[in-house]
Amino acid sequence: MQGTGKGLKCGTMAKKSKFAGAGPSQRQLRVGELIRRTLSEVLNRGEIHDPDLNRMSITVSEVRVTPDLRIATAFVLPLGGKDKEEALQALARNKGEIRHVITKQMSVKHSPDIRFMLDDTFDRIEETNRLFASEAVRRDLAKDDDAGED
Repeated sequence: MQGTGKGLKCGTMAKKSKFAGAGPSQRQLRVGELIRRTLSEVLNRGEIHDPDLNRMSITVSEVRVTPDLRIATAFVLPLGGKDKEEALQALARNKGEIRHVITKQMSVKHSPDIRFMLDDTFDRIEETNRLFASEAVRRDLAKDDDAGED
């Protein structure tokens, strides 16, 4: 249905997908995973010139990247969950060097600003398990099971 300039034309696509904003794009996920792997390797090999940072074993569980790929938030956790604040401080102190090394190894057009946050996933899992183990919750779950059998 080709129009005269008025109305819609058949075959034209919408400017934005109906799924826009539903979650990270493939590109964000790909770049985030690349940064996560590179950051993990850099930290494991001790490529950063900071003795405090090199004596720690830090796990990088996830890296989330903004849609414009300018900011990357790395979720980290020191091995055993000890010295969390010390690890964050060491990473923040060496942020510039870490960014430089990662950018050099990834050979990307723009180097994202890297921010570090503690990964609290394990703490949340532990809290959830603790809640499910409590007597009150067990009673409620048993009550729901009994009601479902009727």
